[in-house]
Amino acid sequence: MAPTSTSSPRPIVVSGPSGSGKSTLITRLLSQYPDRFALSVSHTTRQPRGTEKHGVEYNFVTREDFQDLVKKNGFIEHAQFGSNLYGTSVQAVKDVAEKGRVCILDIEMEGVKQVKTTDLNARFIFLQPPSVEILEQRLRGRGTDKEEAIQERLKQAEKEIAYSKTPGVHERIVVNDDLEKAWGEFREFCLEE
Repeated sequence: MAPTSTSSPRPIVVSGPSGSGKSTLITRLLSQYPDRFALSVSHTTRQPRGTEKHGVEYNFVTREDFQDLVKKNGFIEHAQFGSNLYGTSVQAVKDVAEKGRVCILDIEMEGVKQVKTTDLNARFIFLQPPSVEILEQRLRGRGTDKEEAIQERLKQAEKEIAYSKTPGVHERIVVNDDLEKAWGEFREFCLEE
């Protein structure tokens, strides 16, 4: 993991359990403010879902290629989730900053911990589901994960929710129990300088 520094504006780290609404809110932010925000495209060893395309939602890479980047300190953060690896490359954040946009990083708890140790000077927001039961309904409603994966995601969600309560970890926690209310809080945070 290599520390990095970007000039203003400060990147925004969006975290929360799988199924908390991160993708929905980030997509809305990017569509309404395309000249102000851009998503860093993370690397992953998992297979694409549905209509996902390489270089858009993720850079889909082999485990060997991912591990080569780790060895070269090419990631700001990286973690294993289930049997897959995920990471945000230094270059992905630089690419967004060079375009004069606020870089949005969509990462999990382990990534948040790693970013906190860098000089990225990011702002942190956590999206929380109203309950683990509702989160489970959302995950099952996707229809993309097997039972084992759903159970892993629920266990991880409980850890992430507990970690989010650690003082100083996130500047804002948004409970996503009402999409429009959550969108308003999320948008307000992102538009603050």
